[in-house]
Amino acid sequence: MPKKGKEKNTLNKAKHSKLMNRKKNKLKAEKELRKKRLKEIIQKANEK
Repeated sequence: MPKKGKEKNTLNKAKHSKLMNRKKNKLKAEKELRKKRLKEIIQKANEK
């Protein structure tokens, strides 16, 4: 017999996926920033 009332765990799952997406986006942004900084450093080294 199915349970009555609100579904179980949907709020936790939504919160978890939101947090995981935030974490993934943060890591992706840091990776891009690191690449950009490395490119700038390499460019300055090549100019010298």
